[in-house]
Amino acid sequence: MSPRSPAIAPRRARDADARAYHHGDLRNALLAHARTMLERDGPEAVSLRAVARAAGVSQTAPYKHFASKDDLLATIAGDGFLELAASQRVIADAQDTAAERLVLLGRDYVGFATTTPQRYRLMFGAGGIDWRAHPPVAEAKAGSFTPVKDVIAEHLAGERLASGARAEVAAIATWALVHGLSMLLVDRTLHADEQGGEHALVGAVLEEHVAGLGSQASRRGAAAAVR
Repeated sequence: MSPRSPAIAPRRARDADARAYHHGDLRNALLAHARTMLERDGPEAVSLRAVARAAGVSQTAPYKHFASKDDLLATIAGDGFLELAASQRVIADAQDTAAERLVLLGRDYVGFATTTPQRYRLMFGAGGIDWRAHPPVAEAKAGSFTPVKDVIAEHLAGERLASGARAEVAAIATWALVHGLSMLLVDRTLHADEQGGEHALVGAVLEEHVAGLGSQASRRGAAAAVR
């Protein structure tokens, strides 16, 4: 073996890192490998060292983009909320009725959760990370809730006793419903096949909920009128 051989591997690693930085794709490559690890093994399995190894770069390379494992996971979670918010906004701005859009928003939300369940768990606290310590994630999380709040307010606009506070409560109830439904499906606590499949089950639950939003406001208006 040549005396220069020991230097070859480190030099190749540096060259690979340099090419990645030059093309500006190392950060995205690291994120892609981290997401794959996350979905396969959960947040505990993700580490900067493992991600570097999967990307074929030196162990120090990820630190040029992420300060720590928590920073890497925070980026994945924040990107997840931004992706969810974008798809929800498209539905919220569509031309369907508000009631139809609420059902579609719910379907989209549950589909997002069940398609990448480990990412969804991470976004809501799996791995023990407090997102309040990561303002960009907290901001993205709040933004993902805005589309459904807007459509709820529109849906209730014609109801008696409709108010901003009423719309806020109804939006929280809707979020709690789709989040709970998502977790039941992700955890396989709820077996959708027994209910005609996930699509049918989610649609039935959401339609029942949306129908109840208007009727509750109407009943409250009638009760207030009687008093």
